[in-house]
Amino acid sequence: MKRIQVRVYGRVQGVSFRVWCKEQALEKNLVGLVRNEENGSVYIELEGDFKAVQSVVAACYFGPELAVVTDVSTKEISLKKDNEFEIHD
Repeated sequence: MKRIQVRVYGRVQGVSFRVWCKEQALEKNLVGLVRNEENGSVYIELEGDFKAVQSVVAACYFGPELAVVTDVSTKEISLKKDNEFEIHD
């Protein structure tokens, strides 16, 4: 089990990135959260099986169809043992 903090930069707001991210996470049985940041980036926390987490992180480099991702940063953080994956406003 791993929890990874992900920050995605580029044209990632207003393109359904949060909804897309939740779909990706649920397909891989991951928990965590996604939210838009004031600086225009998207903040994500993914927790679960390491290979599943890595798979969603890799997908974040492309995002949904209308997204234009310019950078992705990751950092391992402490497990929180959430029960679900949530979209935060």
